[in-house]
Amino acid sequence: MDQRLEFFIAGLGCFILLMSLPLLLMILCAKCKPNHHRRHRSQLPVSRSTLPPVDGSPYISTSFDPVLCHLSMPELFEATNGFDPKLIIGDGSFGLVYKAKLPSGVTVAVKKLGEDAFQGLREFRAEMETLGRLRHQNIVKILGYCVSGSDRVLIYEFVEKGSLDQWLQDMSSLSFNSWWVPLSWDLRVKIIKGVADGLAFLHGRDVAVVHRDIKASNVLLDNEFEAHIADFGLARRIEGANSHVSTQAAGTMGYMPPEYLWGYPNASVKGDVYSFGVLMFEVATGKRPNLPVRDDGCEIWMLEWAKKKIGERKHVDVLDISVPRKDLREDEVYEFFKIANLCTNQRPNERPSMCNVVEMLNHISVDSQKV
Repeated sequence: MDQRLEFFIAGLGCFILLMSLPLLLMILCAKCKPNHHRRHRSQLPVSRSTLPPVDGSPYISTSFDPVLCHLSMPELFEATNGFDPKLIIGDGSFGLVYKAKLPSGVTVAVKKLGEDAFQGLREFRAEMETLGRLRHQNIVKILGYCVSGSDRVLIYEFVEKGSLDQWLQDMSSLSFNSWWVPLSWDLRVKIIKGVADGLAFLHGRDVAVVHRDIKASNVLLDNEFEAHIADFGLARRIEGANSHVSTQAAGTMGYMPPEYLWGYPNASVKGDVYSFGVLMFEVATGKRPNLPVRDDGCEIWMLEWAKKKIGERKHVDVLDISVPRKDLREDEVYEFFKIANLCTNQRPNERPSMCNVVEMLNHISVDSQKV
């Protein structure tokens, strides 16, 4: 063989060997590297944003109730099947709510907040530390919360029968359940009294809490149809029941008090009273406050329509058609609407306090039993 050809073949072989060496080293390293997924086959794939960060950003896990002995973001991720849309049971302010069963067997509601839910970590912690210690039979318990990087998750008690909005409006999600029945007048009054008791408790604290988003979808019902006020994503603490807090007006159209729509920048307990009055009208009529009602060939808002009919003493005519009329106490219905009218007064200072509302609701129930 020609000597030049031998040199060429030898050089080509060295070149190929040198080029292949890095590839061989990479393959060997990959085989030697431990496979964590094989060691944890039961672990769901977790995105980086749902695990405790390792870059020094805050990771906080706090429990307010003995039912939660331990909180961890990976456990919550697994309990919600990776925040599976199929497990969504509600859409609250600033986040979706998921039904989850924890490893301990406890069923809870998990709310994953959006990044804009609170301005910062300090504000979030301050609000949750306050609200997490509220204990009242008509307020949903916040059991704890987790913070991991930009992720913030609240854990609530699970309330069995869903929201008042579903029972009044969205029956499609409940109609296949054997225990669904139309809400009687007595049940509707019971629910409203429960909401009133819960709000009176919030407003009557030394440092009052204003909810700012009272509406049917934020009232949950348990097996006894006891009302539980939920979704404190917009709630704020204020100094004194007659005071206010300078914060951006918030709420849901149809329930928001007129002063918010007029540009009044401060939230107060009287704003909650107005929203509660709207809720009273909705519970009685079964009609949404943010949708128009057709009356005499014209379309007007539900609140205006109901007030007009009540002024004409046609209060029974505006009741939800699913409310049985048998044994209906018409005087109680009229007094119920009178209280709702007071709560929805255009002037905030002329609205009653929630303590007064509770007294008036209890009073009409006693009077109706005497008749």
